[in-house]
Amino acid sequence: MINAVTLVGRLTKDVDLRYTPNGKAVGNFTLAVNRPFKTNGQQETDFINCTIWGKQAENLANFMKKGSQVGVTGRIQTRTYENSEGKTVFVTEVVADQAAFLESKKDNQSSNQSIPASEGTEIQDTELPF
Repeated sequence: MINAVTLVGRLTKDVDLRYTPNGKAVGNFTLAVNRPFKTNGQQETDFINCTIWGKQAENLANFMKKGSQVGVTGRIQTRTYENSEGKTVFVTEVVADQAAFLESKKDNQSSNQSIPASEGTEIQDTELPF
């Protein structure tokens, strides 16, 4: 069986970095991922909740901010819990194993004209399929 997810999107807000009681970092964030097609001329976007642990959570929170383009690999996880009203809440999220910074902090603060790829080449926004 395979449970593998690869996403490229933009952070919808700054990463929510917290620490467990035993000191392990955990970051929660939402990625806005454009669908590869348009409906009635409108771009559709999915907002995907993600969680990342450890040093990668700290790095993501420290170096990437709202609007930053990030690549994530991980797995889908589902869980349930009972809220304060006694109702069962179902949660589906991506647990990230890795997060790749697809633009520098400086690029995110400027006009986002180009995005450095991991191989050191630049990809213009107009070349991206989303």
